[in-house]
Amino acid sequence: MGALLKARKLTWRTVIFIVGLLIMSFGIVLLIKADLGSAPWDVLNIGLFYQLGLTIGSWTIIVGFFVLFVSAVLSKTIPKAGAFLNMLLVGLFIDLFLLMPFMKTPEALFGRGVMFLLGLVIMAYGMGLYISAKLGAGPRDSLMLVLSQRLGMSISTTRFIMEAIVLFSGWLMGGPVFWGTVVYAIIIGKIAGISIPQCQSWTDMLLAKVQKSHQLNKKIVNNRSADI
Repeated sequence: MGALLKARKLTWRTVIFIVGLLIMSFGIVLLIKADLGSAPWDVLNIGLFYQLGLTIGSWTIIVGFFVLFVSAVLSKTIPKAGAFLNMLLVGLFIDLFLLMPFMKTPEALFGRGVMFLLGLVIMAYGMGLYISAKLGAGPRDSLMLVLSQRLGMSISTTRFIMEAIVLFSGWLMGGPVFWGTVVYAIIIGKIAGISIPQCQSWTDMLLAKVQKSHQLNKKIVNNRSADI
């Protein structure tokens, strides 16, 4: 029965992980469509799309694979399955949402601003959900942790340097850098500081209910066996 409980919990973690990635991807596309400046990594992916073709989602996967490869070489470890799923699904979901006919850039600046802010919040809660599943960090987070350990720098400093290099590279290739990019850099950490603990609490509550249900079913089965 212990193995069954683990399987049930893993199933729910996987569902939460995938739903979180889906929501996060939707937020990313809202930021892109708002056309007020994107997050640094999206600036890079869009810049590569402008220069080399393919799709934004394809470049999300390609860049993610490269980042995972570098991270694996530096850490001398094989990335968790969640890291590969993160890389593949986010790229696929981004392209899927970009193809939706309702995903259009509002003409009015106010509408674009609302879309941008919604994108920030939705992205942060999607990120919180997938992180709460604890199935492995994404490619960027994996590289950030490895570089932080190798270079002896704080995680915040390492993340800042990574984002700055990525942003500059994307800007050189024509990626969308605008005031929204600055707003993203300032606000996303604060929103994530709220969304991640909340999502972790929700996931823990759900998994606790799964365990309680499992124990109740086990008790019922034991009682029936005793009656027989």
